[in-house]
Amino acid sequence: MKRADLEHLIRAAGAITCCRDIVVVGSQSILGAFPEAPAPLTLSAEADLFPLDAHDAERMVDLIDGALGELSIFHEQYQYYAQGVIRTTSVLPKGWAERLVVVENANTSGFRGLCLDPHDLVLAKYAASREKDHQFNRAAIRHGLVRQEVLLARVINMPLDSLRQAQITQDIQRDFREATGNLTDEGGRGPG
Repeated sequence: MKRADLEHLIRAAGAITCCRDIVVVGSQSILGAFPEAPAPLTLSAEADLFPLDAHDAERMVDLIDGALGELSIFHEQYQYYAQGVIRTTSVLPKGWAERLVVVENANTSGFRGLCLDPHDLVLAKYAASREKDHQFNRAAIRHGLVRQEVLLARVINMPLDSLRQAQITQDIQRDFREATGNLTDEGGRGPG
């Protein structure tokens, strides 16, 4: 997916749901902070979306999925699509809503995309812990889009038990070790 594709989905989801602010979670929210994100991070044709102030979340999911979802006419025409999700789909650290990255320009036509901060996105992917999530995180680390010390500071603010937080901490440290070849640099991306 390209940034312009995400902007199109924000505009379309806003128009369909009549909500100005559309939150983007999932891998393609990386395009908020990094409009030209490296190719390994933009492989997905799907953007997970929900309206920020929707009163009927299930209805909004149905609207988004029906009009913009997988196998819809929209998907067939543009080769990318939206998946309607609910706010609790992603496990996010405390304060995530204050760190959202705003995408608003002529291509969003008055609607705003609110994309996850890259560190919050990577932590959500560690919590989900699917193979595609691990691949995404390793690519984000290799390309220098996230910092180890920020991830480690935020993991303790995730709504997870201490054992799961400890496992994510180990995963972060392992991934940074592997990405940096066991070297410590001044950016804090080495082992810790």
